[in-house]
Amino acid sequence: MTGDVDFEGLVNLHYASLYRFALSLTRKESEAADLTQQTFYVWASKGHQLEDASKVKSWLFTTLYREFLQSRRRETRFVHEELEEASAALPVVEPMAVQQLEAHDVVQLLGRLDETFQAPLALFYLEDYACREIATILAIPLGTVKSRIARGLAQLQRFIAGEIKRAEKAGKGEA
Repeated sequence: MTGDVDFEGLVNLHYASLYRFALSLTRKESEAADLTQQTFYVWASKGHQLEDASKVKSWLFTTLYREFLQSRRRETRFVHEELEEASAALPVVEPMAVQQLEAHDVVQLLGRLDETFQAPLALFYLEDYACREIATILAIPLGTVKSRIARGLAQLQRFIAGEIKRAEKAGKGEA
């Protein structure tokens, strides 16, 4: 089906009306543009499945609306929290204390983190991905990535602090 419909012509014909619809749903220009772009991406991926070329416009609008609903569901599942707001809840761990742990210990502690924090932290600190790239890889908003990194780091710091205390107690018990 997509071979029958010129993609560039389809975009030129329907972009403005889809964007207006997306803007009416999101009320934010950047989100509307992203939603419209996502709709055309879905068309490029799945549009060939449409058998009746006369239904292209309704297919695009339906897809845009479904993508909007899916993004809203994702937002309610992964609540956005600003990094600055989460920083007040972070425990303080001294840099010297962290240096006492070996890298493999930290990686093991990373494995004990809540699953929602493991992937963003591992991608950020072990694989050196930028937050935007992590957001793309995990298909979550950028703010959620930053929040999960902050919360995961806080949880990791609590684990590290606990390990240091255990090591100190073990060291005092031996003496």
